[in-house]
Amino acid sequence: MRRGLSACAAALALSACDGGGLRTSPLPVQRPEAVVPPKPAPPRAAPSESAVLSAYYRRIEARRLSQGRLRRDAGGADAPFDVDDVVRTFESIAFFREFARVDGRTVAQETSTRLRRWTVPVRVQLHFGTALDPETRASDARRLAAYLGRLRRATGHPISLVRDGGNFHVFVASVDEQRALAPALRAAIPALSRATIAELTGLGRDTYCVAYLLSEAGHSETDVAVAFIRAEHPDLMRQACYHEEVAQGLGLTNDSDAARPSIFNDDDEFALLTALDEVLLRILYDPRLRPGMTAEEARPFVRQIATEALEPGPS
Repeated sequence: MRRGLSACAAALALSACDGGGLRTSPLPVQRPEAVVPPKPAPPRAAPSESAVLSAYYRRIEARRLSQGRLRRDAGGADAPFDVDDVVRTFESIAFFREFARVDGRTVAQETSTRLRRWTVPVRVQLHFGTALDPETRASDARRLAAYLGRLRRATGHPISLVRDGGNFHVFVASVDEQRALAPALRAAIPALSRATIAELTGLGRDTYCVAYLLSEAGHSETDVAVAFIRAEHPDLMRQACYHEEVAQGLGLTNDSDAARPSIFNDDDEFALLTALDEVLLRILYDPRLRPGMTAEEARPFVRQIATEALEPGPS
């Protein structure tokens, strides 16, 4: 019996077994269901040009910060300056400009110039595109108003932020908005030339921000200016643009490799206006100087004003 049961059990494992009258049926055959291939995922939309620019500028800011650049201090013990430094820096920045007009175009070419500054109150007007959210726009406006107060104290010249009726127009826009900016530029500054409008609306990504000073031909008194700043910049780079372009728009029209500590240096060591920059602005708007002066005419006064500015105050 045990042997038979064992034999039957062994047979059941393989096929039907007739032992003891037990009958089994084969298992039903499972037919494979038809395989439906998954639907392909829709292609991802390519990032917009503005998004690509934003990522590009974020990488630049991160790299510069990692290199110790874009400093937010006014200059310290590691960047001292004396009267000779101030005089030399002022002459290289106030009596030269980094761009020139050649055949109706603005090209990178350092040329000498006479002293330029505003003789009317400076009314800065912001023109935001839609790329920055309302909270960021409000924050930028507050910080710019505070910065203009600092410039007003440094120069002794009336400088303020206005909602309309401006004569220093600052446009903050994305790359798409930049290309469609011509009507807004003409509305703000009717006298703006077609060439300048074409330049402002066609700037490449390596131009982070720019300012143009406008005056009547043959005159050194500025009464209109326009600046363009990219909305794609991360916060610190955008603030650096406000600081440099507005200060340059006041008449400090050049950059110098020897300027330190200063925002008027293409090495971008300093992001925000420094103590030296404030002295340069004080000299520029001192009443002993006048628009149209040459470097030679201004030099004795520049040295005297710089000496006064660096004299230690009363203890």
